[in-house]
Amino acid sequence: MDLTVKIAGLTFKNPVLLASGTWGFGEKLKNYLDLSSLGGLVTKGISLKPREGNPPPRIAETPCGLINAIGLENPGVEIFKKHVLPPILAWKTHVLVNIFGETIDEFLAVAEALKDEPISGLELNVSCPNVAKGGLAFGHDPATVKALVEELRKTYPGFLVVKLPPVGPVLEVARTVLEAGADALTVANTYPALAVDLTNRRLALGRGTGGLSGPAIKPLTLKLVYDLYRELKAPIFGCGGITSGRDVLEYIFCGAKAVQVGTATLLDPENPGKILAEIEQELEKLGETRLENLFAGLFKSKH
Repeated sequence: MDLTVKIAGLTFKNPVLLASGTWGFGEKLKNYLDLSSLGGLVTKGISLKPREGNPPPRIAETPCGLINAIGLENPGVEIFKKHVLPPILAWKTHVLVNIFGETIDEFLAVAEALKDEPISGLELNVSCPNVAKGGLAFGHDPATVKALVEELRKTYPGFLVVKLPPVGPVLEVARTVLEAGADALTVANTYPALAVDLTNRRLALGRGTGGLSGPAIKPLTLKLVYDLYRELKAPIFGCGGITSGRDVLEYIFCGAKAVQVGTATLLDPENPGKILAEIEQELEKLGETRLENLFAGLFKSKH
């Protein structure tokens, strides 16, 4: 069974990557899952300086999903390079480092610190607030995101993915970052949401609001992938509510080249391995031996 995927010069052994944030840095997950068996690993978001994150509670359960407000907690790029990245690189698969900043200069400084590391590429988290623009998220301002990617491309020639927010001028932002030099898109980040703790008569999360992930968002993100591929024909990592091999094939059929698994890993640390096995089972049911044969199948249909 051929599950290989090629995206902008990189060949992934299979389409299943771990999404940023939900697997930590593999400290515990490695006891349940062979991380080398996956197509790739996307690290937690890394910033220029260490961040403590938001006050607890940070996670609230909802029907068919989770709302999180972790707050991008991380050790900062220098500690990450020295102490965290080396054991991650020991797993024989692609490693993409998710990075973020509150200004373009912060993004550039993190990319500069990582450009000589033996990673496969960077994923830009543009859902964070741009303090230079009064707190508007980068991903809601096409002109700012364009400037960010153009500046980054002057110093970072490697594989570059932009992780889009799921709301706002998503198509315009996607088109802009591709024109500015991004190689691929991750579609998408979590959806703005909140939960109420009625017993204690307050919001359930310490920060108040957070991001919804899990099976509840799959139909929404699947449509977003379909819409963006239809308009742009660009390489896409589908990310939202994936828990099974069938989910993966649906994303591939809608135009994603590969996927990122997030919340499912929190709920069942062995889930990504099960997904890989299920992909082969589903392909066999369909009479296919190559994953590529299903890619963007909805756009090839005569119906």
